[in-house]
Amino acid sequence: MLSERKPYKSDLDDETYLFILPYFLLAPEDAHQRVYPIREVLNAALWIGRTGSQWEYLPHDFPPYKIVHQQLMRWFERGCFENLAHDLHSLVREDALKEGVPTVAIVDSRTLQSTPESGGRAGYDGGKRRKGSKIHAAVDTMGNVMTLLVTPGNEQDREQVYDLCREVQQVTGDHIDVVIADQGYTGEQPQIDASLNDVELVVVKRPTGATGFVLLPLRWVVERTFAWTARFCRLSRDLERLQSSLLGFHWLAVSVTLLNKLKPILGSLA
Repeated sequence: MLSERKPYKSDLDDETYLFILPYFLLAPEDAHQRVYPIREVLNAALWIGRTGSQWEYLPHDFPPYKIVHQQLMRWFERGCFENLAHDLHSLVREDALKEGVPTVAIVDSRTLQSTPESGGRAGYDGGKRRKGSKIHAAVDTMGNVMTLLVTPGNEQDREQVYDLCREVQQVTGDHIDVVIADQGYTGEQPQIDASLNDVELVVVKRPTGATGFVLLPLRWVVERTFAWTARFCRLSRDLERLQSSLLGFHWLAVSVTLLNKLKPILGSLA
């Protein structure tokens, strides 16, 4: 049950909390050193992710912000949200009557504007005309995230093909046969890097002579995924001092998005 405070829209309901709790128990729920309920710490972390607020402005009816921040960094370090997202991914596919493991991935990147907090590790993305950090994602044909990488904004998309393919194969157990990408991944080396991971890289190009926005086959799926994560205000810019924190907040957003997709059946899964 929730505490006596008024609920926030980002709060976990009972069924969702019971379902995800095992992923976040780094110590027993009733451990003597635990002063604040783990549910309230999770709710506070989700509130930060949704609103993008500065930590010091965390509402006073949550646990102290230093406690929440410290615990959230532990969860990020242990990959708690990432592990949750991978399991939710399989459940979402099964609920949609898809095979549990995909065979096709779609890759792309998004550049987040740097801030004074993150400026030291930012790079200038000439294509986006923006200084910041790049989020590289591989998603399935439903738009569900399988792997994420963070690099400075000046690193080329094509340079990440090997790492993306390697990680997506690790996550899926070498089930990916084809990776679909845009023209930013053109070149001989990306093809070689993909083949080293037993993947065929298919570059979808804009029609010759086309101007303005063009909807490319399957390419729109990953763009929609970035739009989903952009709803979390913490990810509107790069507000993190650490690259690991930026990656962690993305996995938090991915987990919440997948939980929302599964909400109608969570009661039967918990």
